[in-house]
Amino acid sequence: MAHVTVLGAGLVAGPVVRHILEASAHTVTVAARSVDRANELVRAHPRGKAVAFDIDDAAALDRLAAESDVLVSMLPYLHHVKVAERCIAHGRHLVTTSYVSPAMRALHERAKAAGVVLLNELGLDPGIDHMSAMKIIHGVRAAGGTITSFRSYCGGLPAPEANDNPFGYKFSWSPRGVVLAARNAAKYLRDGAEVVIPGPELFANPEIVAVEGAGVFEGYPNRDSTAYVSVYDLAGVQTMFRGTLRNLGHCETWKAMADLGLFDDAPRRYAAESYRGVLAALAGVAVDADVEAAVAAKANVARDSAPIQKLTWLGMFEGAALPDAETSPLDALVSRMVEKLQYRPGERDMIALQHEFIAEYGGGRRELLRSTLVDFGQSGGASAMSRTVGLPAAIGVLRVLDGTIRDRGVVVPVTPEVYNPILDELEALGIRFREERHPA
Repeated sequence: MAHVTVLGAGLVAGPVVRHILEASAHTVTVAARSVDRANELVRAHPRGKAVAFDIDDAAALDRLAAESDVLVSMLPYLHHVKVAERCIAHGRHLVTTSYVSPAMRALHERAKAAGVVLLNELGLDPGIDHMSAMKIIHGVRAAGGTITSFRSYCGGLPAPEANDNPFGYKFSWSPRGVVLAARNAAKYLRDGAEVVIPGPELFANPEIVAVEGAGVFEGYPNRDSTAYVSVYDLAGVQTMFRGTLRNLGHCETWKAMADLGLFDDAPRRYAAESYRGVLAALAGVAVDADVEAAVAAKANVARDSAPIQKLTWLGMFEGAALPDAETSPLDALVSRMVEKLQYRPGERDMIALQHEFIAEYGGGRRELLRSTLVDFGQSGGASAMSRTVGLPAAIGVLRVLDGTIRDRGVVVPVTPEVYNPILDELEALGIRFREERHPA
């Protein structure tokens, strides 16, 4: 019997805790700022424990690492390296659901020397997307084929019956993280050419993407897709694109918010300490001016356009006081979104993930392969987002502990040793892909 510590008790941590407790004899400590929230995840399980924890308490982090066999960091990604360093110091393993940062990657040799695995990108996106893609890529290669094009989209959205607000979106993971991600630049390959999209232009040219069983969506690029040419071992691929799915109309509004400066996270004071005051300052007018018209002009949209209507519905033009006298435009926006874009009790969310490959074989034969995952939250139970992020991490912990995953150092789930047992168990839990093959 081993001991697992889960750091953080946020929206997607529940299935990590529950699966480890229910599928093994291991003990689990949930360490979080809110002991009440941690206790909600433990649910009085006899092998579970909740403790108060602040990531800035170095002594507490060191103690938790020393007492654990595996740590699961469900904290914001910027804290993972700090956790990883303590894991290496004590010879403990680490699992995260976040992208590998350069600072994390730099720990590879130290982790290997310590006999430790730092298993990252083990959630949904990144995570299940990598594993499902690599299973197909390895299958094509084993059949003598070559992947010449890879396009993948993933999105977490309200289920159709819960899609009832003007934004077409509700939060199933960190609200601030969602908005911060809207500032990312992107890069991908298209027909052999590298395409670079600056952060402010991320939402400028969405594509329309149909996903069977889910609907029709807008898709926009997700970070640096070109990095996955080497990760997926696809040297020579002509198209390499990873994107995000959102409901129709999303990108016009988020592009307007970007142009307005609402994603700026620098705190400041405003002459009028109100939401309307934030927009007035961004538009360069007084709070008693026609702020709506000034905002529309700054964002290059019509005064009666959907983006202005949505910001009005959100309450951004209201004179209500800000949560703090000094705040950033981004945090003012997030505070309103947290109020208005939440799931109500019993509402379901939805995950849509779709890969499309073009494979070429000898004799000029070309094939389109499509792999699709659509998963819905459980009414009154776990969300689809928490299941598809948390379960891969939990399964990864168990496979590290039972010796199935033997890799050491900084690892992502792109080898059969890692992805096969996790995908097999996810399928047994009802998270499975539908695959199609057509002549291309």
